[in-house]
Amino acid sequence: MTTIARATDTLTRDALAVLQPGFTGTTAPDWLLRRLGEGLASVALFGRNVRTPEQVAALTARLRAEHEDVLVAIDEEGGDVTRLEVRTGSSFPGNLALGAVDDVGLTRAVAAELGRRLAECGVNFNWAPSADVNSNPDNPVIGVRSFGSGTDLVARHTAAYVTGLQSFGVAACTKHFPGHGDTAVDSHHAVPRIDVDAAVLAERDLVPFRAAIAAGSRAVMSAHILVPALDPDRPATLSRRVLTDLLRGELGYDGLIVTDGIEMKAIAGTYGIERGTVLAIAAGADAICVGGGLSDEDTVRRLSDALVEAVRAGELSEERLADAADRVRALARWTATNRPDAGARDTADGDVGLRAARRALRVTAAGEYTPVTEAPYVAALAPVANIAVGDETPWGIAAELTRLLPGTETGSFTGPDAGNEVLAAAGKRRIVAVVRDEHRHPWMGTALDTVLAARPDTIVVEMGVPRAEPRGSLHLATHGAARVCGRAAAEAVAGV
Repeated sequence: MTTIARATDTLTRDALAVLQPGFTGTTAPDWLLRRLGEGLASVALFGRNVRTPEQVAALTARLRAEHEDVLVAIDEEGGDVTRLEVRTGSSFPGNLALGAVDDVGLTRAVAAELGRRLAECGVNFNWAPSADVNSNPDNPVIGVRSFGSGTDLVARHTAAYVTGLQSFGVAACTKHFPGHGDTAVDSHHAVPRIDVDAAVLAERDLVPFRAAIAAGSRAVMSAHILVPALDPDRPATLSRRVLTDLLRGELGYDGLIVTDGIEMKAIAGTYGIERGTVLAIAAGADAICVGGGLSDEDTVRRLSDALVEAVRAGELSEERLADAADRVRALARWTATNRPDAGARDTADGDVGLRAARRALRVTAAGEYTPVTEAPYVAALAPVANIAVGDETPWGIAAELTRLLPGTETGSFTGPDAGNEVLAAAGKRRIVAVVRDEHRHPWMGTALDTVLAARPDTIVVEMGVPRAEPRGSLHLATHGAARVCGRAAAEAVAGV
């Protein structure tokens, strides 16, 4: 496809303004800087763009030298989904841990400290929090990213998170509307379907979004899910009934609507990214998240040209595209006028994440527990990471136990014979078996059965959603796999 409009055209500038593209590397490429000058209003950061906070700050400063009010977006939920600490694990527990503590003041403080760190790096738009009610325990993509399975619990913590994050001028983006919690399919791979009636949705899934709107969430992210009770034909991201009639109309939301990643298979595999982009804007979305898997200039050109072409063909109204672009620019202005002053930036609470992780730890002992004093063997029974979490971020407790008990050894195991492999690798060392969502992985339960039958003194650490019955001489439920969750568990194992 050739470019059909000059970069200076208002129509083309509006088309560029609604895109939130990513890029590769830790410095801004020339094409990205040029597009910022041509009308691009947002840039998305992912783990591939992050090395250190100082490097990110220099990167965002360079972007603003080209476009002062640019929105710099990131997917920094804390917990299992982290980009700022993609190579070390997060300093903050995720939503499930905060929901387990159920202290809205703590949730607000965690989100505020996260917002402070993002603001220091020049990031002003965070695709968080997840407001999904995790009503399906077999959900493959939400899980610990949710505050829990209770509607009211999720609602009050979503509101607290929004308030805390935005107190440092970082726009919150509450996701995944109208609720991704009751799904058994990951929308990164296919289109999930939620078959419940509208009354259930209103009483369960929509309540946290109402709370987020009341708390002033500056953005809402749509989900690539099909909800026949709302629209039997199109997924929420492409549905006018969902985005305009429900979110704008019934819920009275007037902020920015951004899509989940348009390159996810739920959209790209069915509609293609160009057609999906046009349909999303026509349905009421204002911004298109793209760049998790696509991160090149050609993608930006293809999508902006598709929007311009759709307007000129009468498939998308010029007024709808202009309205979407204006909403993006309005959010950028909000972030520019709500930047924290120097005094606010100095109010750091660097330990709040660890304090929260310690409070979230659930300890179940089979009897009187004696702390481990000799270096153990840590066996990680590792499932495949979902795409939202990624496989770059380390998890578990081995690194933290090694710090407390030098000489700790570790290995990763999977599959039907994992239990016997663990026993062979551990030898005579005390075994610490680390699992993640045991209830979702039958092989994991079988492996634990094998290990515990031979070694009943094994310690079990559950770092996913704790659905299975506690077992082992000590069972620790961390409610997430963030680095600080691992540290809290390691402290309990070693008795410090």
